[in-house]
Parts: sequence; C-alpha cells; structure tokens
Amino acid sequence: MQIEIRHHGKKTRWTDLVTKWLINSLALMLVARVVRGIDIQGQGWQAFLNVLAASALLGLVNALIRPILLVLTLPINILSLGLFTLVINGLLLLLVAALFPGFHISGFWAALWGSLLLSIISIFLNLIFKASGLSVKIQR
Repeated sequence: MQIEIRHHGKKTRWTDLVTKWLINSLALMLVARVVRGIDIQGQGWQAFLNVLAASALLGLVNALIRPILLVLTLPINILSLGLFTLVINGLLLLLVAALFPGFHISGFWAALWGSLLLSIISIFLNLIFKASGLSVKIQR
C-alpha cells in the first residue's frame, strides 16, 4: 500500500475524509508531545497505528456524541458564552482515552488543554492543506 500527499484539482469525499483524518492524527501526535499528561502508547509503527486509531475514534465520538451533548448543555453554553464547549471537548477526549487502551490522559486538566490545543492545531493544518490544494491519495 502506498500513501502519498499530492496536489491535484479534483477531490472526492473519500480523499477529503482521509486527508482530514491524517491531519487530525498529526495534530493528536503533536498534542501528545506538547501536553504533559497525554501519552500515546507504543514505539514506532505501533505508536503511529495507535495515533491513527485514537484519531478515528475521536472523530467518531465527535460526530455521534458531541452534537447530543451540545444540545443538552445549550443553556449552560449560552450562560458561559460558549466556553462550556471547551469542557465538553475535554470530556470527550477523556472518553476516547478511556475507550482506547493505546491512548492515555492523566486527568481533566490535561484533557482540557489537550482538546484546546488539538482544535487550534487542526484548524491551522486544515487551513494549510486547503490553501495549498494538497490532498492524500492511497493506492494499492
């Protein structure tokens, strides 16, 4: 299997999905290196596969559970001017760490800072990839 990042004009839904998944995996890897208390287990390929799996699980949790939590906590979110969303993001990151054994977070504050940094890095990397027209192509 060959994975390459290249520039091409025509994109499909799958290439966008894989590109965002790899970008978020890279962001999660950077967060694990920067934030004390967030650890990716394993060495070499095992750590890389753990990052990919944790990122995929985080994307699934964000797609399925996060909207429900945002609706349920709407009054608190309005009163806090949206800052409670940071708490929700941190709790979801803790949930992913609890569900996936290769990903460990030591506590709530590490999860809160990690989720904030993960959001910032992901936004930044997505802007870079979108502006440059880069995407990911996977071939067998």
